[in-house]
Amino acid sequence: MESKHLQHRLFAGKLGEDDIYCACLSKSLCQISTPVTVGLYAPFGSRVYMLLDRITKCMREVATYVTEREEAMHGQTPRKPVGWGFMHLLWHLLFYCPVITEHQWERKSIEFIFVNFSAWQYAGSDRLWAGLVTTLCDRVRKHFGAIPLTVFKVLGTAPKRNLEPEIAEWKFKKSFCIKLVIVSLLLIIGLLLLTVPVNSAAHGGDDKVTTVFGSIATLISGSGIIMTLYKLIKGVLISQKHKIERLVNSQKFSSQMGFMNEVKKEVELITQMVQTMEIFQKQKIRVVLQITSLELCAPDKVVGVLDAMNTLLSDRRAPFISILVVDPSIIVTCLEKASSLKGMADNGYMFLNRTVTLPFSVPALGKKTKLQILRKAVQRTEDLIDWPCRNDALRVTKTGVAETVKLLKEELAEEEEPEVQTNYFQTLRCIQETFYALYCESEVLHEYIPDSICQMKRIVNTIPVMVNLMMLCEIPLDNLSPKALAAWVVLCNQWPCRLSWILQCLEDEEQRGSKEAFCSCLLWDVFKENSKELFSLKTGLNNLLDLDEDPEVFQKFLSQDFPFTAEESRRLMRFTVNLDFSIKNKMGLLRGINNLQNDWKEPEVRKADAVQEGNRDKIQARRECSESINKVSDVNKNAKEFALYREEGCKKIKCTKDVNEEQEHCRTEVQVDVEDALLERVEKKEDVPTTLETQSRDAVFCIVEEEAGYALQVQRRWVESSIEQLQNV
Repeated sequence: MESKHLQHRLFAGKLGEDDIYCACLSKSLCQISTPVTVGLYAPFGSRVYMLLDRITKCMREVATYVTEREEAMHGQTPRKPVGWGFMHLLWHLLFYCPVITEHQWERKSIEFIFVNFSAWQYAGSDRLWAGLVTTLCDRVRKHFGAIPLTVFKVLGTAPKRNLEPEIAEWKFKKSFCIKLVIVSLLLIIGLLLLTVPVNSAAHGGDDKVTTVFGSIATLISGSGIIMTLYKLIKGVLISQKHKIERLVNSQKFSSQMGFMNEVKKEVELITQMVQTMEIFQKQKIRVVLQITSLELCAPDKVVGVLDAMNTLLSDRRAPFISILVVDPSIIVTCLEKASSLKGMADNGYMFLNRTVTLPFSVPALGKKTKLQILRKAVQRTEDLIDWPCRNDALRVTKTGVAETVKLLKEELAEEEEPEVQTNYFQTLRCIQETFYALYCESEVLHEYIPDSICQMKRIVNTIPVMVNLMMLCEIPLDNLSPKALAAWVVLCNQWPCRLSWILQCLEDEEQRGSKEAFCSCLLWDVFKENSKELFSLKTGLNNLLDLDEDPEVFQKFLSQDFPFTAEESRRLMRFTVNLDFSIKNKMGLLRGINNLQNDWKEPEVRKADAVQEGNRDKIQARRECSESINKVSDVNKNAKEFALYREEGCKKIKCTKDVNEEQEHCRTEVQVDVEDALLERVEKKEDVPTTLETQSRDAVFCIVEEEAGYALQVQRRWVESSIEQLQNV
């Protein structure tokens, strides 16, 4: 089974990240209750259509798997309105009333009807939402057929709900059969009564009363039958789509209050028809409405579509699964600019959340999925190249590069010269090696390639053009790395504004005569030196700067992974075709105007500098004069201090002499006193002084001498320091 095959691939690791997300969403949509509005949030581009295709494929695989499983478990095969099934369907629509039972709710078998609505196709209409309804009605009509839908509309009965056990799904319409019998009897009786007077007149009789009753009976029954046939024929010939378009185009009717009610009735008819077919086919039926390209429409029209989804497709029993594929960054701004939302909801996110009941934000493109898309894009481009060995040998090798050199040389040798043969083969080989550098997992270049499929195609389509151009210009391809060539193409595609600024700066430096100094300079160094000037010109380059991708990634690209030099850029620019040169020209014009403005301001700046320099000299002279005055005052002050120090020094010297004299006087007095005491002892015949007394006396003399010497040293030190201070002054 396809679903088992999908699961096997999933566990085997052969599915990409997008396949896993789509499979998960598809399985959830098969089990979710309706109505539901899925907000598939993804960046605007061709990737969303790829995601929708994968979701559609996964939902069909899941529906097929569930149906086959139900058939194997319960032995119930869904009935299809084909062949005798078509006649069986008409019979049930005419004489039976469908009943929604509990058994119908428990059925797992499911079928999807996919309706693709591209808002861009109806962008010129005044009422974009009407295109949504007409597309839905037209797709359901084509799926079930015009006759069954018309018969159900004219003679059918809306399904009734009865969840009691053991209730039949089809209930015989007794009232319709009674009406049909009465009308048929009236028609037969009327025809018989009309034929009676004709026969009596032929035999000479006259019966006016019989003729009158026959005519009345025939008219009543015949008019009912004719009106029914007219409605059936009209319903088959004129679809709901044409009816709604006629209502929309009628200005008189569209201005009335019952306009939206008529449109609502048509949507309810679709809902009832789907429910009836669910009972007939014995499986669930879901209408999947895929809405895309809303970002390309006017704000008021976008609001109209969302309002139609909220009012017309949101009935409690509606079997609708609406997948709203939008880019929130664009659609929210569009909603906030709508005049119909003024005063009601100024926040576009809140209005969008009111509509979406299942948000599903698509993650960034995974590594495995990106590499798969790159390989497919490269393969499609390679299929368009005139490979000489296309039917002779495989072009797949270990590195993905063609190496059928022998076959190439044999085939080219018959028609071309040897030199042309070699160049042609080198060109093909260089193209393949450059392609391989894009999706090689061991390299880092694929990390800088954007998630947009359109941008991937731009990069892949540019490489063969550049390589062929280099071959025609007779540039040796051996000296050029395929990896560097692929990286240069990616650089031009991802950061055209910053790269153009670098090239313009290099061109200006070359015109100034400093070409040799910039040959070995890295492009990132040039950008760093001139980034401030680029920032000063941002007002005129806002739209161009929006073209660039992440600035931090740009720094890593040029400074670490692919450090291109000025010489390499000058050589590659001759063959670059995916860089818009008008960006560089505009930058050169703005930079020239900015430099011209600086040149006009230069004389004024010089004059202002001269005035400032003169003022500076005057201020300096004033400062020197004030410093001289301060020095003179300091000298006078020092002289006064010297005189004071001198007087104090003299006083201190005099004091020192007085202290010395006092010390000598004290010493003399002590000696006299000691001698007098000794004489008195001798006279009194006392003993000679003991040793203790002698020591005490000597200690007293020492203390006196030490105090006098210490005082003299302190005085000398103070005098010396005073003299040094006076000398310094």
